[in-house]
Amino acid sequence: MAAVAKALNAKIRSNPTLSYFCSTHFWGPASNFGIPIAAVLDTQKSPELISGQMTAALCIYAGTFMRYSLAVTPPNYLLFACHLVNAGAQSTQMYRYLNYHYWGGKEQSAVQQGVQATTQAVEKIGDQAKSVVGK
Repeated sequence: MAAVAKALNAKIRSNPTLSYFCSTHFWGPASNFGIPIAAVLDTQKSPELISGQMTAALCIYAGTFMRYSLAVTPPNYLLFACHLVNAGAQSTQMYRYLNYHYWGGKEQSAVQQGVQATTQAVEKIGDQAKSVVGK
């Protein structure tokens, strides 16, 4: 049985494409893509949920490993792409965090919610007036 496994491994490793797909140069970045995918999906959520410290740490992490993905031999371009997407997503999240907490986004959100509440109240009063007039 060990001879069969050894022969199969030798067959896979002799083909450069199959060898790449069976290596950590492929599966490391492929599994690591969960972080940027989650960050991209989080851009649709409220900015009050963003942790500034965690986002800053992930920005530094993405930048650091973009550098190291090209420093290894051979350069791992898939890992570079993963961290490039992550750096972009985390930068977007950091902008949203700063805008909401420090650049007036929280106040704009409160004003917008107040306008929506006022509009709904006016519509409700209008509907009530129509029902009274219609009787």
